Formats: sequence, structure tokens, C-alpha cells
Amino acid sequence: VQLQASGGGLVQAGGSLRLTCAASGGRFRSYAIEWSRQAPGKASEFVAVVDRLGERTVYGNSVKGRFSVSRDNVKSTVSLQMDSLKPEDTGVYYCTARNAISSTAFVARGQGTLVTVSS
Repeated sequence: VQLQASGGGLVQAGGSLRLTCAASGGRFRSYAIEWSRQAPGKASEFVAVVDRLGERTVYGNSVKGRFSVSRDNVKSTVSLQMDSLKPEDTGVYYCTARNAISSTAFVARGQGTLVTVSS
């Protein structure tokens, strides 16, 4: 499976963005899809993950209540709705396919999309 993240951009604090991870070339429905981010000079941070059927989601503590992840297995996409954005949400956002929510190894990772939140 190949993944491509899109939807990043520049937004003011308090604003919203919607990221999309589009999959091709594989069994998209077989994989949990995770969003992570990396800010300049910082380690990668877990953001959210959705299971194969879209029935279970897990969020990082810093985004709970503000971000929402969902998937459309017909369109082979996963969306990350980001509301009430803060400057600390700035970073490159990546989507990753895993065999399960709890898997540490990944099957595929897309190129990231840059999100910049201005104060």
C-alpha cells in the first residue's frame, strides 16, 4: 500500500484544518492508520490512530478533544480534522499504515504534509 498525506497549510491559532491520507495499491482495509507529527528539532509525536473498520480511535493527550480521526474504506482515505489549533501543533504530519493499532512496526508511511499554526 502507498500513502499520501495532504491538506496542510498555514492557519492562525484557533483555526481548523483537515488533513487527508489517501491510499493506493494495497489492501487499505487491512490496516490501522496512524497520524503522527514532527516539529522542527523535536522527536516524532503520536497524534491519533484509527483501526481497520473505523470503530476504534486513540488520541494523543495533547490533541484530545480538538482532533478527530475517521476513515472511509470505500474511498481508501483517512481524515484528521483539527480544530482549535495551537502554535504547538505546528509540524510535519505523517500517516502510517500498521497491521494493528498496537503494532510498533509499520507497513507503509506517506510523505508528510506541513502544518503551520501562527500565533
